[in-house]
Amino acid sequence: MWSIHNIKVYAFVGPSGTGKSYRAQYVAGENNINYIIDDGLFIKDNEVIAGSSAKKAPTKIETVKHALFQTEEEKKDIQIAIKKYKPEAIMILGTSDNMVYKIAENLGLPKVSKIIHIEEIATEEEMETARRIRVTQGKHVIPVPTFEIKKDFSGYILDPLQIFKSKGLGKAPYVTEKSIIRPTFSYMGNFTISDQVFRQIIEYLAYKTPAIDKLAKTRITKYEEGPDIYMEVIVVYGYNILESLNEFKDKCKREIEILTAMNIRNIEIVAKALKIPEKETKD
Repeated sequence: MWSIHNIKVYAFVGPSGTGKSYRAQYVAGENNINYIIDDGLFIKDNEVIAGSSAKKAPTKIETVKHALFQTEEEKKDIQIAIKKYKPEAIMILGTSDNMVYKIAENLGLPKVSKIIHIEEIATEEEMETARRIRVTQGKHVIPVPTFEIKKDFSGYILDPLQIFKSKGLGKAPYVTEKSIIRPTFSYMGNFTISDQVFRQIIEYLAYKTPAIDKLAKTRITKYEEGPDIYMEVIVVYGYNILESLNEFKDKCKREIEILTAMNIRNIEIVAKALKIPEKETKD
C-alpha cells in the first residue's frame, strides 16, 4: 500500500545558474523518476501538476522563500498533489544540500536518500556558459514545455527550448522541451503594455485582411494570466464570414502573443456590419 513515507527522495544539487533545470528531466529519466520539485513547481514528466513558479517572485529573497515552501498554503498545494498522484520517487532540485533537505522536511517527505551534484553531469565549461547566460541575459530555465506555463508567465519574455540528446548507439534519443524566462527580478525589470498597442496590432492585421473592411471597436480587459480582447468589425460582402472571422481571430492571437509575449485568454469577434464594394462603372 502506498504511503508518503515510502517515497524515495532524490536530489539534484548545484549552484544557481549552472544548468540544473536545463538537465533536470534528463537526470530524472536516467534514475527512473517521473516527478520533480523545482522552484515551487511539482512536475510530472512534462506537466505542471501543482504549485506556482518561484521565478514570479519580485525579489531573489522571495524566490528562495517560495522555493522552500515556507507558507502553509504553498505546502498544502504540493502535499495534496503528492497524495493524489502517489509517486514512488521524487527528485528535488536545489542550490545546496541543506536546501533540498529543508524542502523535503517542509513538505513532510522522507529524508533525501541520494544526492546527484551538477558536477557529475556537466563539465566546468558547460556550467560556466550557463552562468554567463544567467548573468548577462537574465535567462532562467523551467523544465516543462512553454505551453504548460504560458498563462502563468503572461507578459514575461518566454521562449521554448528543445533539447535533443543522444543516449548512445542503438538507444532512443532523449528529446524534451524546456522554457526560458526572464523573471521579474532580472535586470530587465517589469514592463507593461498599453491597450493602444493591442489596438494598433489588430488594426494593422485588419487592414491586411481582404475580408475585413475595418475595425469598428475594440475592448481590452486585462487579467493576471493575460488579456481578453473583444472586437467589432465590418466585413466585406462576398467572403465566407464565419471562416474569415475565425482565420482573423487565429491570426490576431498568434501575432499579438509573438509581438508582446502576452498570453491571450480569449478573443471574441462580432461582425457588426457588411460592406458591399462599389461596382466599377464602364466608360
